[in-house]
Amino acid sequence: MPTALTRLAGIEHPVVQTGMGWVAGPRLVSATAQAGGLGILASATMTFAELEKAIAEVRQRTGRPFGVNLRADAVDAADRVDLLIREGVRVASFALAPRKDMIAKLHDHGVLVIPSVGAARHAEKVAAWGADAVIVQGGEGGGHTGGVATTLLLPSVLDVVDIPVVAAGGFFDGRGLAAALAYGAAGVAMGTRFLLSKESTVPDEVKQVYLDQGLAGTVVTRRVDGLPHRVLRTELVEQLERTGRVRGLVQAARNALRFRRLTGLSPAAMVREGLAMKHGNALSWSQLVMAANTPMLLRAGLVEGRTDAGVLASGQVVGMIHDLPSVEEIVRSTVGQATEILRGLGADGEQGSWS
Repeated sequence: MPTALTRLAGIEHPVVQTGMGWVAGPRLVSATAQAGGLGILASATMTFAELEKAIAEVRQRTGRPFGVNLRADAVDAADRVDLLIREGVRVASFALAPRKDMIAKLHDHGVLVIPSVGAARHAEKVAAWGADAVIVQGGEGGGHTGGVATTLLLPSVLDVVDIPVVAAGGFFDGRGLAAALAYGAAGVAMGTRFLLSKESTVPDEVKQVYLDQGLAGTVVTRRVDGLPHRVLRTELVEQLERTGRVRGLVQAARNALRFRRLTGLSPAAMVREGLAMKHGNALSWSQLVMAANTPMLLRAGLVEGRTDAGVLASGQVVGMIHDLPSVEEIVRSTVGQATEILRGLGADGEQGSWS
């Protein structure tokens, strides 16, 4: 199913597996690449050495294009950019807008830049700076979200940029892909759908917790890290909502120190990252400590399987997912269903006009 995205990235199908922290590791990313989609390795929860090793492992598993998600405000962001260039990684994706000079450097070495955005004005900005495409995530998505639904956010972005736009937030099958293409998008990005796959390294008992959710199984809370964060409505989340400010701050500070030890970040580096996060977000200092707490809460649930002590990020689509297929089955069924729908509408069978 060729689109502007597939032509740009050199992939077969307009399906992107998002860079979910603690989830999007080499096994999941390489499986997505092998299936013809674009797998994105999550590096925000990795040390530099771990990222280096993860890229090498993906290379061993597949020769197809893949991407790496970076934090533009990370203390060692420049070193990570150099690593992607050195290793010939095809795509650099960003949760926060990269600087203009960073985009230029990646371009000079043949690396595509695809930031994620949550507003039309952000898409305009990164497009003007030279971004090759954007991923647009509406409020239905997991992790940090805005309040605008994908069905409104997507057309607002398509109206103001002329680069490929990938739709995210609320997608899990071929019906969503067909709808996104009809809007004018060049593909879809999915997180929760790939988290609930055979190749996902999330513990089986945690996957079952996801599968047991209904459509009302998620909640957007600010008590995880001070920013809107969509998570499963677990007992821990309910406790966080009830926890007093002082007690929650003390626990967050403990987890922030644990994260520092795990990643090797110095206290000064964590302060610098906190300042970068604070800029433009109007966060209080207590919220910054909570933000440093988040990776450990996610790790407890998604890696250690501790649903009693961890937070489980999720999109609203979790209530529509009831199985654990392979990544290849996810990509094949998504593209196949979308193709049939578009053919039924009388669209071009090769989808060459969807860009």
